[in-house]
Amino acid sequence: MPTSSKLIVMGGSWGGIQASLSVLKDLPASYSIPIILVLHRLRNQEGSLQEVFARKLLLQVAEVEEKEPALPGHVYLAPANYHVLLEKDHTFSLDDSEQENYSRPSIDVTFTSAADVFGENTVGILLSGASRDGSSGLKYIFEKGGMAVAQDPHEAEVATMPQAAIDSIPGCSIMNVARIKEFLLSLHEH
Repeated sequence: MPTSSKLIVMGGSWGGIQASLSVLKDLPASYSIPIILVLHRLRNQEGSLQEVFARKLLLQVAEVEEKEPALPGHVYLAPANYHVLLEKDHTFSLDDSEQENYSRPSIDVTFTSAADVFGENTVGILLSGASRDGSSGLKYIFEKGGMAVAQDPHEAEVATMPQAAIDSIPGCSIMNVARIKEFLLSLHEH
């Protein structure tokens, strides 16, 4: 299966920034699968998130831009106040419609969109967070044949988000941050 047909989508809220940095920090610059990261942040918080990730990761870090293709070796951050969607041609589109689960960007919106385009080649990962956003999107990925992973709630800074996913997805894989990192490295095609 060509690498370009795979996608990793990751979401988190409270505690999710630290967890996602821990998961992503050792992935090689040549990592073979695009990664989209949807983190809830304060509405008035501007760009600094991209700088934080760019300093700590080997991967290219970019904020999602309209019509840009999802490329390997990149982590794409959902911009503040926009939902991130994927198109059939594997490019991004941004949407500023209503909040979902009190959030924009909404993890559910991106996860669902990714599963519609990438189907069974979608890997969804839900990290620490204080809301239930992401659990229905992760369930949708699982129902489309993709892989559903939730951070171990015992390790998460706030267990609500991963626990909601585990409760709603019978086949959800539960992993701590170190195991998620190993899992992502195992998916990498050299």
